Amino acid sequence: MSSSFITPTPVLKYTSYAFGQVLDDHGVLASIGSVGNAFDNALAESFVDSLKTELIADRVWRTRTQLELAIVEYVGWFNGARLHEALGDRPPAEFEQALADPHDRLTPATPALIREESETN
Repeated sequence: MSSSFITPTPVLKYTSYAFGQVLDDHGVLASIGSVGNAFDNALAESFVDSLKTELIADRVWRTRTQLELAIVEYVGWFNGARLHEALGDRPPAEFEQALADPHDRLTPATPALIREESETN
């Protein structure tokens, strides 16, 4: 009986020099982490999970155009009206406006805590 050694498949990199160079050429700061680090995908994965659960599950569209329109409407609602617990139960658009307002003490690190504190004073 002969034994053979099987080499593992090389790990593919999600970041590349060429991609980084394109970003650099256009003055764009990369929001990607190191190779093999999934933390930079967490927000996108959370959004896609919400999209699938709240929009896609148990529905059928007759055309691709209907689906595309439904996704555009969902993204508009998600950013403009849907309350996000991590943002102090505010929609992202309202949260970003509050960050731009120097009189609003809301911060990304502790939105609910800061908001509750300011409401009690």
